[in-house]
Amino acid sequence: MKRFYFALRSAVLWILSLIHFFIAAPFLVFLNIFVDMRKHDWLQRAFCRRIAFFSGARVKVVRSANFDPKRTSFFMVNHVNVFDPFMLYCAIPQIVRGWELESHFKIPAYGWLMKRFGNVPVPDVRRPSDIKRMWRLTHDAINRGTSLIIFPEAKRTRNGHVDEFQDGGFRLAQQLGVPIVPVSLVGSFQHHRTGHWMLWPATVTVYLHDTIDTKPLAKNEVAALRDRVRTTISAPVEASLEGPEPVE
Repeated sequence: MKRFYFALRSAVLWILSLIHFFIAAPFLVFLNIFVDMRKHDWLQRAFCRRIAFFSGARVKVVRSANFDPKRTSFFMVNHVNVFDPFMLYCAIPQIVRGWELESHFKIPAYGWLMKRFGNVPVPDVRRPSDIKRMWRLTHDAINRGTSLIIFPEAKRTRNGHVDEFQDGGFRLAQQLGVPIVPVSLVGSFQHHRTGHWMLWPATVTVYLHDTIDTKPLAKNEVAALRDRVRTTISAPVEASLEGPEPVE
């Protein structure tokens, strides 16, 4: 009986979420044609808060004492499920976009929104010319004062644990002197697991850790930076996995 309740609840939440998304997303895309996105940032945040609400999640934000909300940064985050970008936009107190797989731009409504709002395409096929284009667009975004969300695992977790990080975002941060903010998404795996359709009641806590300055770092220090960021992100995530499993 309990499983039937959660299955029914999940079905209703998915229906509400999809109806809301396919109404609101095209409206925001249309609005952005005529109004600069910075002038209706509050609407975008309200949109993301409603996505969290309709998915049955509560978003909580924990800021470290040395997190600097005024610095344009790379926000390095563990990747759990499709709701991650929206949860993050509820929590990060500045204009922020992200690295987005280029093939995602072809997804109806979602792709239009990501492209129109200036997310940086990550090429599916990593040719040198495509990589240079991605790095140039990243540089342009930073110069405009737009922070970027990067998922350094480059894939969603299937077991809740934080996987190994790729170097690309860290190398670019070191070369451009862009600060890095490690971000831990805790509770996302308990809320929704990639490969499953159930939506469980959960609090998703977004930990904004200390801002890390990359300007003093040399090229040979990138690997240590990557490992440091991964350790910071992993700590609260791994601790959360020690709790009880959802009812299957």
